[in-house]
Formats: sequence, C-alpha cells, structure tokens
Amino acid sequence: MNDLKYCPKCGNETLNWDGEKKWSCSNCDYVLFHNVAGAVAVIIKYDDEVLFTRRNQEPKKGKLDLAGGFVDPKESAEGTCVRELFEEMKIKVDRSQLRYLASLPNTYEYKNILYNTIDLFYEYEVSEKVEFQLEISEISETIWIKKDQINLEDIAFDSQKLFFETYTKS
Repeated sequence: MNDLKYCPKCGNETLNWDGEKKWSCSNCDYVLFHNVAGAVAVIIKYDDEVLFTRRNQEPKKGKLDLAGGFVDPKESAEGTCVRELFEEMKIKVDRSQLRYLASLPNTYEYKNILYNTIDLFYEYEVSEKVEFQLEISEISETIWIKKDQINLEDIAFDSQKLFFETYTKS
C-alpha cells in the first residue's frame, strides 16, 4: 500500500495511506478509497463430500481452495458463482439452485497490495460426481473430501478455514 506515493490528480509525491482504507493527498485534497472487494466461494457438495480445488497460482499456490472469485462490476454474487464455475471448471450452474450460506471478511494479497474482501459462501449440490475441465492456469486439480476429514491447515484462506470450522459440524 505504501508503494502508491504520487497523487493521480496533481502528480505530487504527497499521497498518504491511512493504514486502513484510503489514500489522501496533502497537496490537493484528493482522496482515493480502497473499498472492500466482493468475492464468492462455492461449496460444491455431493452427499457428505465437498469439492476442493488446488490453487495453481499465487497467492497460496498448492493449497486447497473453493471454486469462486471476485465479483465484477455490475455483476451479482450469484452471477459471479455461475461465471466463475464455468470459467474455472466448465460447470454449467442453475443459479436458482445456489444456496447462500454466510459471509466472512478476509484479506487477499496480490502483487504487494493487500485487498480487504467480503467472502460470500454459497452451496451447490450435485447429484453425481463428474469430471471437470479445469482452467490449469488457476487450478491444478480437484479433490473430493468428506466433510469430517477436512484438514483446515490445508486450506488457503482464513475465511474458508473459519467457515469450515462451523460447516463441518452441521
């Protein structure tokens, strides 16, 4: 966050980060907000198993993750679920069958910028296990894990770890 020093309005090296959510220019009073980004995570469920993906890129390359991603401008969270599942695994999802479960705050570091996110968790139940066509640049493999055998230390992101602490008990 401290890498941004030059004001995009006046061009002076007077942009200051407040440590939480905004940069302010002491020269021209310009303010740039760093708002929370919306993201979705989809629990694809079959019987008592959950489908995890293995991350094939940083951050947290090699760790377990849920299918999902960031909400694009002018896109609903459910629309993001549909888009991301298709982009990542070529799954066509009936959005009416997505079930919202919870939201949790999280952070996501990308290229030395720490983004605050609100992660929205959805569940999508499937009637059979199928093979997925993976977007290898993002996912190296998929793994079905029984709910009672999920190891929280294998999961990439803190919000998902926190979510699964409760979800595995239900």
